[in-house]
Amino acid sequence: MKSTKELLGARIKELRKSCGFSQERLAEMVGVEPKHISRIEVGSSYPSLNRVELIAKALGRPMKDLFDFIHLESPDIRAANMENMIKEMKEEHQRLIYRIVGAFRE
Repeated sequence: MKSTKELLGARIKELRKSCGFSQERLAEMVGVEPKHISRIEVGSSYPSLNRVELIAKALGRPMKDLFDFIHLESPDIRAANMENMIKEMKEEHQRLIYRIVGAFRE
């Protein structure tokens, strides 16, 4: 299971590449050394909140997009998260979700 730090780093890398930026270019835009971007992307270093804001701005994305990494999680983690969300819903909403999921299985 990947840590939040690793997932955040992977998401930043994914967004950086989608913009066509090298680590060097992003580092220049954010005002850090390329090695720092590398450490963030591999999950060995957490960026500060200010740095996250600068990275998001450089990538032309809102900060929340950097934390949108559910697609990078394992299927087991996603399933567990979904289960927890469904347990917290009203019963009528749970039934609706059940019917929707059932429709996809057909």
